[in-house]
Amino acid sequence: MDVGLINGLPGHPVFAHGAVVLVPLTALALVVCALWLSAARRLGWVLPALGLVTLVLVVLTTESGEWLEERVQGGTLVEEHAEMGSGLTPWAIALFVLTVAVWLLGRAGPRRERERSDSADSPTQGGASAVARLASSLPVHIVALVIALVVAVGAVIDVYRIGDSGAKAVWHGRFSVGESGGGR
Repeated sequence: MDVGLINGLPGHPVFAHGAVVLVPLTALALVVCALWLSAARRLGWVLPALGLVTLVLVVLTTESGEWLEERVQGGTLVEEHAEMGSGLTPWAIALFVLTVAVWLLGRAGPRRERERSDSADSPTQGGASAVARLASSLPVHIVALVIALVVAVGAVIDVYRIGDSGAKAVWHGRFSVGESGGGR
């Protein structure tokens, strides 16, 4: 599949603008769902699907950017942007993995409550119960929230830095404010 061209035009700007929207949106949804697991339950499969779409979009953006880099004469600014761009993929992978983990944590709480009501006074047995008990514990939620915050903030900062370097690579020296222009 050639992701370099879309309808005869470079696909990188299209993918890049999608990533600029979806990475922060996914990061925000992840943090909200890690903070309130009931939000993860309400969103259901949408949270990990958003993480997956974001990951795919970041990979497409990177691939189309590499395709475009081979075809433009950009100098050091383009090279710096390309180097920074490949660094977003690990953040996108972490976002996806965490969206799945938070989604599973959101599902563990109701499962444990059902197990409690089913067994009434008898002790719960089995590995599934131990996993549900562990997943619904406060320390696990705190760890998940802290990791989600770190990854969300890191991903958003990286998207900003990469986008800024891309804008500089495209527009540096190509736009000037004249004496009568609005640069004041």
